[in-house]
Amino acid sequence: MAITNIEIENLINEGLCELQKEFSLLDEISLVNQEKVLNAFKNSRLALRHFNGTTGYGYDDEGRDTLKRVYAEVLDAEACVVTPNIVSGTHAISLGLFSILKRGDKVLSISGKPYDTLDGVISGSDMSLSANLIEFNYIPLVGANFDYDKISDYLNNNSVQMIYIQRSRGYAEREAISIENIQNVVKFIKELGFDGCIFVDNCYGEFVEKLEPTSVGCNVIAGSLIKNIGGGLAPTGGYIAGDKKYIDMVESRLTAPCIGGEVGSYAFGYQYFYQGLFMAPHTVNQALKGSMLLGYIMEKIGYETIPKAKSMPYDITRSVKLGDKDKLIKFIRSVQAVSPVDSFLTCEPWDMPGYSDPVIMAAGCFVQGASIELSCDAPIREPFVAYIQGGLTIEHSIIAIKEILKNL
Repeated sequence: MAITNIEIENLINEGLCELQKEFSLLDEISLVNQEKVLNAFKNSRLALRHFNGTTGYGYDDEGRDTLKRVYAEVLDAEACVVTPNIVSGTHAISLGLFSILKRGDKVLSISGKPYDTLDGVISGSDMSLSANLIEFNYIPLVGANFDYDKISDYLNNNSVQMIYIQRSRGYAEREAISIENIQNVVKFIKELGFDGCIFVDNCYGEFVEKLEPTSVGCNVIAGSLIKNIGGGLAPTGGYIAGDKKYIDMVESRLTAPCIGGEVGSYAFGYQYFYQGLFMAPHTVNQALKGSMLLGYIMEKIGYETIPKAKSMPYDITRSVKLGDKDKLIKFIRSVQAVSPVDSFLTCEPWDMPGYSDPVIMAAGCFVQGASIELSCDAPIREPFVAYIQGGLTIEHSIIAIKEILKNL
C-alpha cells in the first residue's frame, strides 16, 4: 500500500522532534568550526584584493598564497596546497601519494581497501604505484575500529614508509571513522616506533567534527573543494595539507622541483574559494541534519542505514540498503527529480570511469558532481545500496525525503 502525504508529513515531523538533541550537538560543532574559519580569515588579514585573479605564471599571487595560509590554519596544518589545478579528491590523493612515496616504498592501509577510483592509482597500469615498485597492503577494519593486533604484527615485521587511512567509507558497508578513533590509532602506531607519513583521505569529513586528522597527529590529509570544505560555492579544486616537508614535495610535483609553489595563476579570481570555506561549517551542518533525518525515517519504515538512526555521523554520506535493483533506481531517480539543475532528466546506470560496476548517479548540482550538494549514487550490485550525501539546506533534504517515500 502506498504511503499517504499525511503519513509522510507525520514521519518528517516526528523525526525533526526526535532528533533535537542530536541537532543541538551538530550546531555546537558548527559554531566551533565557524569560529575557527573566521579567526583564520582575520589572522591572514584577508582583503578584497585577495579575490583578484592572475594570469600567466602568477608571480606574487596574493590570493593564492593567502588562501593556502588560511586553509593551513583552519586544518591545523603547517602548510597547505589548495588550487583549482587539482581536479578532484582522487586527484588530490593521487598527487599526494606520488609526491611523497619513492620507488620501493611500502604503504599499509589500515582502513581496508581504498575507494574504487584509486584502483588504477595503486596498480594496473604503467602509471600506477605498483609500476614504481611501491607496495600497497591492506588491513580491514574490525567493525568500525582498527585491527590493532594485525597492525602491530605487520609493523613489527615490515619496513613501512606510509600508513594510509580512508576516513569515509566509499562503497564499503561500514561506518566512517571518527577523529577519536584516528587519534587513538595514531598514538598506538607512533608508540610502535613508526616515524613515517600518516596519510588520510579526508574527503566527506571536513567540519563534521570539531577537529581534523591533522589536529591529532596525522601528517598529511587530502580532499576535494567540491565536497565539504568548498561550502557549495567553490567551482573546482582540491587541497593537500600537513607537515611542511611533505607539502613542499607535493608542490614540487604539482609544478616542478625548481618551481614548487612559487607560481600558479587563476584568472577567474578566488572569491568563491574564500566564500565557500566561510560557508562550509554551516553547509556541512545542514547536510548532516538532512542525513540524520533521512536515516531516522528510512529505519522507521524498515530499511537499514549506515550510520544508524540517531548515531552521530562522522562524514556526510549515508548508505541505505534497499535490497532490490528497482528500488535502488527509484531511490536515486527521486533525488534527481527534486534537484535544482537537470531535474527533468532520468538517471540510468552507466560505465563510469574508475568504477568496476555500472554506476547510477543523481547529481543535479550547480557545481557539476559536487557532493556537498544533495546527490546520490550507487554501484549496480547486490545488496543494492544507495549512497546519499550533501544537501546545502535541510529544507532541500526534506523535499527529497518526501519524493523518495512517495516513489518507494
